[in-house]
Amino acid sequence: MQHGKYRFVVGFLTVPLALYAIFVVWPFIQSIFYSFTNWSGLSPEFSMVGIDNYTRMVEDDVFWKSLWHSVLFALVVPLVTIGLALFLAFMVNVGGCKRRGGPAITGVRGSSFYKIVYFFPQVLSIVIVALLFQFIYNPRSGVLNALLSGIGLDAQPEWLGDPDLALWCVMAVVVWATVGFFVVLFSAGMASIPAELYEAALLDGASRVTTFFKVTLPLLWDTVQSGWVYIGILALGAESFAVVQIMTVGPGGPDYSTTVMVLYVYQKAFRDGQAAYATTIGVALLVVTLAFSALVMRLGRRERLEY
Repeated sequence: MQHGKYRFVVGFLTVPLALYAIFVVWPFIQSIFYSFTNWSGLSPEFSMVGIDNYTRMVEDDVFWKSLWHSVLFALVVPLVTIGLALFLAFMVNVGGCKRRGGPAITGVRGSSFYKIVYFFPQVLSIVIVALLFQFIYNPRSGVLNALLSGIGLDAQPEWLGDPDLALWCVMAVVVWATVGFFVVLFSAGMASIPAELYEAALLDGASRVTTFFKVTLPLLWDTVQSGWVYIGILALGAESFAVVQIMTVGPGGPDYSTTVMVLYVYQKAFRDGQAAYATTIGVALLVVTLAFSALVMRLGRRERLEY
């Protein structure tokens, strides 16, 4: 069985690793290199400028605003999304009442239907979701202000036009668009937990809340940790860019109140023709993403439980 093992492994890994190096590692190296130049992104000619771009970035007020907004995305969106998904998945799988002659542990009635409803936003492109919520947030003809008027509230906020509300409105859209995926993910994990563990906990007098924190969450922790990293990377990257680019004025406004790092990279590279400075901000975004992932993995480290 050991004969030719290494040739077999190398044969399978060579092509995937080569593709990964060409299309992932090499662009990162190029970006770091270009961050030390004055490349415009269009001209084939450029020169080395040392750390000038990094000095400019440190002195750039808009960069610091975008960094703070990205950090908020990375903190708030995963926390709210994972929390909601865990609650909904627990209710769908374990939160039902015992039926006569049925198992002691069951989900709420119609749980299969709820899973489909929760997952439905995943079927839609994030672009379509952003456009739908742009209409919902419309202060003149949007559904949200119409509902406020219908229940007798005179407040008609300028949701995406208010610097104090715009970022929170955008983050709410990202949560709505992603929570269903994690409900299904956590539901699959909870379905694999033996029902005997729940029944033993209930026989010992544990409440549903205690059961969740003492049985479900510890056994599901590896899945929660992986999901936390995944949603954090989405919040720092593609999801935040799409919703901010489509929904906000500017985009990134009003007054840079919704500008995130990935949007600022795009604007500097393709709007302002400052590709070298954009790659500098991209390097900073890479550092933030790696720091977030390392922090979550470090804080979430615990002894693995088996069942």
